[in-house]
Amino acid sequence: MTENKQITTDELLTQIFKEPNPERLFEQNETAFTVKTFSEYLYSWCKTNREVPEHIIRRANLEKSYGHQLFTGKRNPSRDTVLQLAFAMDADYKQAQDMLKIARKSQLYPRIKRDAALIHCLHNRNSLMDAQILLQDLKLPLLGGRER
Repeated sequence: MTENKQITTDELLTQIFKEPNPERLFEQNETAFTVKTFSEYLYSWCKTNREVPEHIIRRANLEKSYGHQLFTGKRNPSRDTVLQLAFAMDADYKQAQDMLKIARKSQLYPRIKRDAALIHCLHNRNSLMDAQILLQDLKLPLLGGRER
């Protein structure tokens, strides 16, 4: 594969299944195995959307120093923190799933009641506060809260 051509995840998966020699696979697709860190994703998103990290941190209802540690890569977010940031960034369902993937957290699963409620809120572009109210009304753990 040439370095200029971006390979899709499905194409890469097909090659992984077909290639008997993993070393050759890694050599031929070296750039395909480069994954952006979560902090790089956050900064890139802020730059693209002309947004300031402080605003995202505040809207995500995160403690200021912890939020900045997420942006610098000194701390890794929990799954709930990724979702809080997704709401703060007005992400839709697909964007939130991508954020969870980049942060190496489990994606939202529609058969889990709490996840289904969050999927509904993301799909409808509800605010973090609206999502928290729905979770509370359904007697489900709040984002960023401890399970009862």
